[in-house]
Formats: sequence, structure tokens, C-alpha cells
Amino acid sequence: MTMQELRIVFMGTPDFAVASLDALVQAGCTIVGVVTAPDKPAGRGMKLTESAVKKYAVEKGLKVLQPEKLKNPSFIEELRALQADLQIVVAFRMLPELVWNMPPMGTVNLHGSLLPQYRGAAPIHWAVINGEKETGVTTFKLKHEIDTGDILLQKSFPIGEEETTGDVHDRMKLIGAALLVETVKGLAEGSLQKIDQSVLIQGRSTTLKHAPKLFTEDAQIDWTAPADKIHNLIRGLSPFPGALSTLDGKILKIYRSKKELAVHHHPAGKVITDGKTFLKFACTDGYIHLLDLQLEGKKRMLIDDFLRGYRIP
Repeated sequence: MTMQELRIVFMGTPDFAVASLDALVQAGCTIVGVVTAPDKPAGRGMKLTESAVKKYAVEKGLKVLQPEKLKNPSFIEELRALQADLQIVVAFRMLPELVWNMPPMGTVNLHGSLLPQYRGAAPIHWAVINGEKETGVTTFKLKHEIDTGDILLQKSFPIGEEETTGDVHDRMKLIGAALLVETVKGLAEGSLQKIDQSVLIQGRSTTLKHAPKLFTEDAQIDWTAPADKIHNLIRGLSPFPGALSTLDGKILKIYRSKKELAVHHHPAGKVITDGKTFLKFACTDGYIHLLDLQLEGKKRMLIDDFLRGYRIP
């Protein structure tokens, strides 16, 4: 069987998933349906907004399903009527077994890490926060426990020392899309060898690292930490949700920084600035220079622009 002969249902919501859907369409795959999130109110006028995946699917004339609940009988009936051979999930909700086990070839997920490392909801964030030099993408078959299914293919790539989660995300969505096409081709031809994740874990000397959902407390900067750790936290939380501190009693979000290793006698969190070109916070083994920031009540801006319009007490 060729990959073009497979009947595929694609499930995804954000821009990250659009790259994969587009790669499948460009490869000539038969997409019989696209499942995405319902339209949601957004913006100042709370206007109903379509997901990035829906916008793309409508533009390409693909059938779109937007279930509120994935166990809804009418949705299950409509999904079954599509008679998919394979389902593909990229950046979507957790699926009930009734859904992921429906097609004869099962459901394939694209995950933003080299499984079994960084299972969870925020694999790119945590890899950058932890200062990893390498990450990758994995395609695997869904099963009961989250991110534990048999691995189909993987592709690794380096993380630059100054790259943010946003930078890695933008590269990863294209690398992942290409890997997904390769995976579908291999499944259609029957040439892929599945790898049980438990086999990869057995005998490992390294500890498995996890990627749970991020909460506000995860974004708080501890200025008593080393410069490397703080710099990686800022990179890992940019552009969303942004690393948090305070300046002049207001909430400060930091999106890009530069570390300066130095011996000093300033207390942790001390703000040092010339009022014109630099603003830095003291930490355990040096300073963190702010390059891109947003102070509460103001727009996001680069440090030179910020200092031109704001006087530090």
C-alpha cells in the first residue's frame, strides 16, 4: 500500500500542528477529516476565533469536526463514518481509548522530545529550562499511559545556547512534520520496526526527565540561583509564559537575557543600571542582563527602548 492510499484523520489545534498537516497534504496523503478544538471567544471584542488548524483545513477544503467532548456519541458516529485507516495526533487533547483505538492501524502521535525523555505537556520548555544541548521529535503509537507507546521514528537536533523555547518550537515543527511524513510512508509500506519504550529505559544510567504542565510558580525567578540556571529559565519560558520577577514594585516579564559571570558583593536581586544602555540583576555568581522585557502596564520592548522611557528609582 502507498501512503497516498491511506485514509487519514488528522487531529490538532495550534500553529505547530499546521506544519504537520500541510506536510501530509503536500505529500499527497488522503486526509478524510480534521478534528480540532471548537471556536473560542478571543481578543478585546471576544470574537469567536478559529484554531490555526481549522483555518488551514477550511482553506484546503478538508472536512472539519469540532467536538466539545470526545466521547460524545454523535462525534464518535461521525468519526467512525470517515472509515480512517490511521489517525494522526499533533498538539491535541488526550484521547479516550474509544477514539485512539478506532482505526485498524491505530493512532500516531508526534511528540516534541526524544522519548522516553520529557514525557508530558511541555517538552520543549523543560528541555530548554534544563539547559539541554540536544532535543528532537518522536513519532509513536498511542496507548493507555501518556507518551509511553511504541516508538516508530525519532530525529534529534541541537539546541543553541541562546535559543528560546520559541526558537526551538519554530524549528521543531518543520523537523517534526518531515518525520511524520516519513512515518506514514513507513507504516503504509510496512517497513517500520516499533521500539518498546521500556526496552530503552531498562539499564539506563540517566534519570528520566519529565515535562509537566507549567504553572505560575515555575516562572518565578530565584535571584539566589546561579546565572546559568536563571538564563536557561528565561530562555525556556520565552515567549510564553515569560519568566517573572518584579521591578519598582511591578510585575516584570523577561523574554531574553545575557549572563555575565563575575565575583561581586551585591545582594541577590539587586538592580544595577546606567539608565541608558543596560539593566542587570545580581545573582549568585554574576549578573543577568535584561535584553527583552515587559513591565506591568507597558508593552514588550528591547532594553534600550525601555530605558529611554523609564527611570529606575
